[in-house]
Amino acid sequence: MARGVGIGDLVAITATVRRRVTEDRVSVSIPSYGFPHSIIDQTKVKQGQQIELTGEVTRIDEEGGRVTIAMGPLVTVDVDKVKLVEKYRAPKRKKPLRDMVD
Repeated sequence: MARGVGIGDLVAITATVRRRVTEDRVSVSIPSYGFPHSIIDQTKVKQGQQIELTGEVTRIDEEGGRVTIAMGPLVTVDVDKVKLVEKYRAPKRKKPLRDMVD
């Protein structure tokens, strides 16, 4: 896997606030993502301030070095722009797969 990031992992991206769109929404610029992105903001951030956006990895392109993250809409960025927050761990089984003999 690319840089220790796997599918299902929780990752963070540092974005820059571009401007306030409405009273409760701000436009942010995500590094290596070519489109503007709008998020709901309750903290009243200022223009130019750095904020951290988190999401779950849904796809990894190892050849291109890009990762797709679910943050509401799907966002595809370079793998070196993301920071691993929490590794995905599969749930543990409580009962065995087969029936036990009494």
